[in-house]
Amino acid sequence: MNRKLQCILLVDDDDMTNFYNKKMIEKVGFKGVDIKVVINGREALDFLEKKGDFENDQTAPPGIIFLDINMPGMNGWEFLEGYHQIPQSKKADIVIAMLTTSLNPDDEQRAAENEYIHDFYSKPLSPEMIRDLVAAKFPETLQ
Repeated sequence: MNRKLQCILLVDDDDMTNFYNKKMIEKVGFKGVDIKVVINGREALDFLEKKGDFENDQTAPPGIIFLDINMPGMNGWEFLEGYHQIPQSKKADIVIAMLTTSLNPDDEQRAAENEYIHDFYSKPLSPEMIRDLVAAKFPETLQ
């Protein structure tokens, strides 16, 4: 993957977590990277497919999705089931990182076995986590 990061999607139902994560991403100081926030997996799928509230959204597709596991409506695992069903063109080159407070080792094992999950992080998100992920997957963004 050799492209510049244009958008990061935060998928978490907790307002304070989203506020904090957005501040951590901003602290890293990427130029021209949009940060979008949705509160569950259904909204994330709608964002990716430009449906519902996102039908007219002109934001670039996310390069990174930080995905929580436990959310009402559609949790992170259910999102991944839906994600599998969307056209490849809507999910090309997206890096999904689970970001969770879950201490359940089964969640980490399940994430490791999922073809779409690139990383599994414990909250809170840190500037170092973001920089390392971007350096590995979107090195042009750091230049």
